[in-house]
Amino acid sequence: MLTSLTPLLSAARASGGGLGAMNVIQIEHAEAIVAGAEQVRRPVVLQISENTVTYHRGLEPIARACLAIAKAADVPVCVHLDHAVSLALVDEALDLGIPSVMYDASRLPYADNVASTADLARRCRTVGVSLEAELGEVGGKDGVHAPGVRTDPGEAASFVAETGVDALAVAVGSSHAMTTRDAHLDEDLIVRLAEAVPVPLVLHGSSGVSDAGIVAAIAAGITKINIATHLNKVMTAAIREALADSGSVDPRKYLGPGRDAVTAEVARLLVLFAPEPSVSGALTPTTSAPHSPG
Repeated sequence: MLTSLTPLLSAARASGGGLGAMNVIQIEHAEAIVAGAEQVRRPVVLQISENTVTYHRGLEPIARACLAIAKAADVPVCVHLDHAVSLALVDEALDLGIPSVMYDASRLPYADNVASTADLARRCRTVGVSLEAELGEVGGKDGVHAPGVRTDPGEAASFVAETGVDALAVAVGSSHAMTTRDAHLDEDLIVRLAEAVPVPLVLHGSSGVSDAGIVAAIAAGITKINIATHLNKVMTAAIREALADSGSVDPRKYLGPGRDAVTAEVARLLVLFAPEPSVSGALTPTTSAPHSPG
């Protein structure tokens, strides 16, 4: 079932677990992520990044595929626009009925970040869309900050109060696009951020963090865990193996094993993040945004 982000975050936070948010590049990713969630009866977030939109030369085809897969799922699934720096892209997502967006204005000066994010938060509230923002830009996306930057708890509390966002991505030691899992998170900072900020915290760049590190981050106060590069590694390894074992030129012969490998890893990760099944009948499916073209 398609749902908004906020109820999934609230349920995860109340249970002390984490909510897995997995990035989609191809339709096989979306199919695999939802299949893994259904296997272990956990909710999940399908994330479409602005980079993926560029790859597909537009948002609508991949977004409609993800929305259809989410609606057909028998566990709660949120479709989420990830790391959008373009307000025009956010507007398109709202028109398509995507129920959650992450607006990344972290490259802007603080005052401009607040003003732009607050305006978008007001617009999102009118159409029932969840809004995630970022403060203290996470490294690895060619941004203005180095991976060593950290989010200040006091500034984070002020930012949330001034903008009204539903979730906050924070910089605590992770970095995007890591292919090794040896990033060291500042768990003490996570605790201080969780105490200072009233909304759920989001860990971007989680692919570079070990299983034990993610579990510790959840215990310290992280709620939403974003995974992209790690699943791409899993898919690529399975595809390489399938290509080595077969001379077939049929993409289904190698994309299928890649999809299956991602399904298994998503299932494993979702149980790691939330050991107890958290699918609840109390979660109400969402509908398209009021101004969606349908």
